[in-house]
Amino acid sequence: MTAVLSEDPSTPQPDKGPGLRAMTSRRVAIILFNLGGPDKQESVRPFLFNLFNDKAIIGLPQPLRFLLAKLISGSREKLAKANYAMMGGGSPILPETLKQADALEAAIATRVSNVTFKCFPAMRYWKPFTKEAAKAAEAWGATDAVLLPLYPQFSTTTTASSLAEWRKSSSLPVSTICCYPAGAQFAQAHADAILKAWRDAGSPERPRLLFSAHGLPQQVVDRGDPYQWQVEQTFAAVWKLLPADWEYRVCYQSRVGPMKWIGPSTEEEIHSAAADGVGVIISPIAFVSEHVETLVELDIEYGQLAKSLQLPFYLRAPALGPDPRFIDALADLVERALAAPGKVQSEAGGKLCPAAYGLCAQASRDAR
Repeated sequence: MTAVLSEDPSTPQPDKGPGLRAMTSRRVAIILFNLGGPDKQESVRPFLFNLFNDKAIIGLPQPLRFLLAKLISGSREKLAKANYAMMGGGSPILPETLKQADALEAAIATRVSNVTFKCFPAMRYWKPFTKEAAKAAEAWGATDAVLLPLYPQFSTTTTASSLAEWRKSSSLPVSTICCYPAGAQFAQAHADAILKAWRDAGSPERPRLLFSAHGLPQQVVDRGDPYQWQVEQTFAAVWKLLPADWEYRVCYQSRVGPMKWIGPSTEEEIHSAAADGVGVIISPIAFVSEHVETLVELDIEYGQLAKSLQLPFYLRAPALGPDPRFIDALADLVERALAAPGKVQSEAGGKLCPAAYGLCAQASRDAR
């Protein structure tokens, strides 16, 4: 259905009569939040510094956080460079986001008339930074913006951090989508990718499907961050679309540091599969773009582990990228945001998370 939206994003225009459309100059910037990644070897250390200097990642006050970020980025630079070298020297996350942006612009243009849309990637830790996206949107002549994270599951360490950075960078009127962990189109896109990976490998018997998400320190979840709960909502939505005789597990990857992280870990689940003599299919359930955690950690590091443990098979479903179902899911979210100017909402519109998760986007002042 084509929507005709008013020039003022908060005020409907009167009916102009059948067949007539109101003239409008509304230009909506769709801001695509994501982590970002170094585009070349020289960018690796400053990218790491920006990551660890974010108070959402390390909560120490300045200048302690600055000093610790300097120390960590220096100590991790060599290993990180080696990982990015396996992908050609830098991260593919921006090129993938640009493909998603192009596809979303095309999709939303067929749904909504009398509004001009343009997507602007806003990366948190490397170029184009959020402040650069804000300047570009304003230079383009945006009248308002839809803030759309490419993090399906909300966390204070990802979406909330990006939203806080946006507030410091722009005064445009905005509508915000905070999360979409269990939307029908999103879930179907994941299910389709999993089934294709399985069929392309000859439909091996007795697969154990590992839904692998980026981990978080346990203390972050204990403070009321809803990320783990939302990952489980994604799992519940996707597994219903898959064969009932498969086994399913949720697990977490990318642990760093000595503190306790949410689990079980993806590595532990691969060992468990080996002990049970079953092959695995891994689905990167919290990643919508290929990057170091999928192309190196899942494909190379865990792939080598699976081979050494002699798993019957080790398959990996791709990240969603510009998959048409995923793009349709994003277009649905943009339409929802356009209908609720000034609001922060989930895929369900109202509050999604249980009351126990006090850092939910719709309960947390930091997300507004």
